[in-house]
Amino acid sequence: MKKLIDELKDSNNLSPDKLLLLLNNMDNENKQYLHTKADETRLHIYGDKVYMRGLIEFTNFCKNNCKYCGIRKGNRQAQRYRLSKEEIIGCCAEGYRLGYRTFVLQGGEDNFYTDERIMDIVSTIKSSFDDVAVTLSIGEKTYETYKKYFDAGADRYLLRHETNSRELYDRLHPNMSYDNRIRCLYDLKDIGYQIGAGFMVGLPGQTNEDFVKDLVFLKELQPHMVGIGPFMPQSDTPLANEKAGTADKTCILLSLIRLILPEVLLPATTALGSIDPKGREQGLKAGANVVMPNLSPIGVREKYSLYDGKICTGDEAAQCRHCIENRIKSAGYQVDMSKGDHISLQNN
Repeated sequence: MKKLIDELKDSNNLSPDKLLLLLNNMDNENKQYLHTKADETRLHIYGDKVYMRGLIEFTNFCKNNCKYCGIRKGNRQAQRYRLSKEEIIGCCAEGYRLGYRTFVLQGGEDNFYTDERIMDIVSTIKSSFDDVAVTLSIGEKTYETYKKYFDAGADRYLLRHETNSRELYDRLHPNMSYDNRIRCLYDLKDIGYQIGAGFMVGLPGQTNEDFVKDLVFLKELQPHMVGIGPFMPQSDTPLANEKAGTADKTCILLSLIRLILPEVLLPATTALGSIDPKGREQGLKAGANVVMPNLSPIGVREKYSLYDGKICTGDEAAQCRHCIENRIKSAGYQVDMSKGDHISLQNN
């Protein structure tokens, strides 16, 4: 297995059969070797920097009914909220004061936020704060809508493909289209966004063969960022009683992604930190180099309940930053508060 890991590190590619062989035979010794090689790769490209993004979860309304998601349209237990433009800009102002230079606006697919409203919010952020990046994560849109957001100043767009198994995707996403999801990612890349894809780890019925499909797809897509995290059940969804994914498997896949896409920006996600108290640190040591502390108002954080057990670090944004910064340093890395572009764009 170590020879396969070395081959992957040297060539940044393996055949699907070899990737499956690796996943099927990942004992503790090989796992540690994989993590070491992934960490060496990130250190070579990005050094010991960990980029901080300020996350603003601005609406938990959603028109979709994804079976795993706590803010799905059909969840009548969800306490719904929307942040006003002024509240969003206020979150950015606090984040800017604390040193953040990337703001990630994330929400459900909420038709209240028309194209014009999103464009206004984006352009106001870009004109109000010097040298910041705006990332949107608000789901599937048309090419024309994505272009409007880009022209208004949005720099990045995160849209997890969730799974590259058409069968699994269709099972989990009622009245949604796998083909449309993939179309969106290629549209975003064509427009010029720095794009982020990604998938969940440990979904009911998910197999190592499915993970191979995800890895092959990511190699083909060449996204600037990949967000993965363990599946965590939410008590008011159809998957409430299913078994959660694991930090261990998530970290194995983080390392594989780092070796397949050496320059990728790779978050140690909130879900990873939620499922294991040291999950984020484990993710960093497995090759991740981004964290996204929460800048949302305290009163709404628990309402953005994608899954049960979500960590809500700190009573306010400054505490959240201080706590995560200490965790990053304890893992042996250094915080970088810059925009933290993909390495290919940093000197442009």
